[in-house]
Amino acid sequence: MPQANPQHVVLISGGAVAGSEAAFQLTQRGILCIVVERNDRPYGKIEDGLPRWHVNLRLQEEKKIDDKLSHPLVHFVPRTRLSRDVSLQEVLGWGLSAVVLALGAWWDRPLPLPGVDQFVGRGFYYQNPLVYWFNHYLEAGYQGPTVELEDGAIVIGGGLASLDVVKILMLETVTRAQRARGHRIALYELERRGIQKVLSELGLTLADLGLRGCTLLYRRRVEDMPLAEVPEDATPQQVERTRQTRRKLLQNFAEKYLFTFQDQRVPVGCLADGDRLAGLTVAATEVKDGRAVTLGGTEQNVPSQMVVSSIGSVPEPIPGVEMRGETYRIKDQGTGEVEGLEGVFAVGNAVTGKGNILVSLKHGRVVSQHMLEHYLLGTASGYEEVLADAATEAREKVGAVADRLAGQARLSGERVAGILARVKSLQDRVGYPGDYRQWIERVRLPQA
Repeated sequence: MPQANPQHVVLISGGAVAGSEAAFQLTQRGILCIVVERNDRPYGKIEDGLPRWHVNLRLQEEKKIDDKLSHPLVHFVPRTRLSRDVSLQEVLGWGLSAVVLALGAWWDRPLPLPGVDQFVGRGFYYQNPLVYWFNHYLEAGYQGPTVELEDGAIVIGGGLASLDVVKILMLETVTRAQRARGHRIALYELERRGIQKVLSELGLTLADLGLRGCTLLYRRRVEDMPLAEVPEDATPQQVERTRQTRRKLLQNFAEKYLFTFQDQRVPVGCLADGDRLAGLTVAATEVKDGRAVTLGGTEQNVPSQMVVSSIGSVPEPIPGVEMRGETYRIKDQGTGEVEGLEGVFAVGNAVTGKGNILVSLKHGRVVSQHMLEHYLLGTASGYEEVLADAATEAREKVGAVADRLAGQARLSGERVAGILARVKSLQDRVGYPGDYRQWIERVRLPQA
């Protein structure tokens, strides 16, 4: 067994925004990092959850991740999923200095509508598989989730995530319909300029294309939708201005992409046609003491061949890690140390419980009004602050972890060598050559 110097060794599960920032902070302190990533590429929701029209932001964020994970103190292990390919209990038996869980949130929060999940893939879809399909279905040899796209879809949710789902559905249906009429307007142009403007220049309407457009249902009031932040210690006048801004932003967005918005509506039942979902029974709500309360006697049937749930994402449970509701049970909020597992820390969505980056606004914060306005105008993605916040949160927590390790004895050279031998075995299993840059060039997707 090759000799190794005494040092700290930290295993990080997940290599995206939070995981790569954790690795960067630790390697800057001379700590050896093992980054275990479930996919070929470590980009997480940057690649699979950020809709593909965010081209520049995606390239920028992927480069940041690549720069951090190509550090010589980082040992990258792709195609390896914690709890599937190697268990947390096994990893803890290696004698590491610490383990950092930066897994993100990949599971859709279940829609609380009895019986709806029996229709998944048959008229009913969750947000994460839909966005993954949209981002990848044009790739050669694609074998991921499939979506049967339908006009007149119903989207259930609120916030940036649901707005992007609405955009995906509208852009796809309009692109296909106008091409069937002989027009060749690219989806990216429709997204950038807006569907309403492009169709107007062509002298067309949705009806001319044989389309109705989709409908977004939100259980609260339009002014409650988190599209602009209420300032701390806001005066009543500031609160009302924020509410007006939210109304205006959503109105502008709906006009630009030609969808319908209905607030204070909640699904209470399913309409079935054989084994397919054929619509929803929807009821009105009333907001009382900050909660949306369903109003009896207001039910109505709304036929639709496609329903998408966009109510958020939650982290995947890991055997051995206690949960508090939908997130990991955290003992120390400063470091993210997990309850009952000494030396195991969590960063990112596993702590905040804020779904994917589309809605993962750090500890309940929303995108600033300025950024949101530019997002809706098409001059910014709207997610720059979200990603910056995710990196900042990881930086703060991992900095505290590193400070704690500084007071502990380093691992012996013999133990470090044993750990690296296990890592090499995992890398060999998946054909990883040992060089991050070389691997990424091999598995990188061609740019559209």
